[in-house]
Amino acid sequence: MPTALITGITGQDGSYLAERLLAKGYTVHGLVRRNSSTVRTRLDPLFYDKDVYNERLFLHYADLDDVTTIRRILHKTMPDELYHLAGQSHVGASFEIPESTCQFTAMGTLKLLEILRDLPTPPKFLHISSSEIFGRPDESPQNETTPMRPVTPYGIAKAFATQMTTLYRDSFELFACNAICYNHESPRRGESFVTRKITKAAAAISLGLQDTITLGSLDGRRDWGFAPDYVDAMWRILQQPAPDDYILGTGIDHSVEDFLAIAFRVVDLDWRDYIQQDPRYLRPAEVNRLLGNPSKAKQQLGWTATTQLPEIVRIMVQHDLRELQP
Repeated sequence: MPTALITGITGQDGSYLAERLLAKGYTVHGLVRRNSSTVRTRLDPLFYDKDVYNERLFLHYADLDDVTTIRRILHKTMPDELYHLAGQSHVGASFEIPESTCQFTAMGTLKLLEILRDLPTPPKFLHISSSEIFGRPDESPQNETTPMRPVTPYGIAKAFATQMTTLYRDSFELFACNAICYNHESPRRGESFVTRKITKAAAAISLGLQDTITLGSLDGRRDWGFAPDYVDAMWRILQQPAPDDYILGTGIDHSVEDFLAIAFRVVDLDWRDYIQQDPRYLRPAEVNRLLGNPSKAKQQLGWTATTQLPEIVRIMVQHDLRELQP
């Protein structure tokens, strides 16, 4: 059976992808950033499964700029597929830490590609890109040929990584692909992201644990999907006969206000009674509307984002209710 290496395996997408690949019979290796914390909450079900951990799932420790260690891991594991999900992925935080965002998100990808270029049998490579590469696009919805006009440090770093992936495919004949992912959520979304902040606040307020929620602009519109749907598309991309780039989205956009209203409706509350807005949460450069055209993924991959926003939000709020209840 095939072997896969996942960078960023402890994140939202990485944990779902690991589960998906293991269910398909893969041996899975995960690259984990070495730090002082050994908490891997999203991987706990796999970590404590004696038939999986250190039998079919193996973790390796290395930062994305640790080229020597990553090269050694790739030579040792010899994966058939490499899913590159790691990097600083918080758009708002990228304004505060632009250098490390570019170091890991942009240069980390280039360093991986350079290692693959030198391997005698390089694995198929998937870079997880972002709709943030489009910034403030002239056309809506966006497709795979929409010009990149990023307006955030994260978007700029992702645009660099996306174009490098395409360059290495064209110049060095690597099986290198981009999955241009629009926003996708789940109960495993980090609590610093606005979507999880909203669902957790709705749950906490309904339980009497919190009084208000403080947000920035509610006008931004995003194409929100469900993370487990998207990791299925990631796998499908690397099963194609030829490498290519794909938009992964639902083709439907909603505002932050819509998301807020749905979350509070799950707990039978009116969000307008609990909202506070703070200009400190506004970004220096806001992206107002991002909407993807996933028709290519539907036609070539046979993939459709099946879970719509109301169901996604309901799943997230109910998860947070279970987590917060004594």
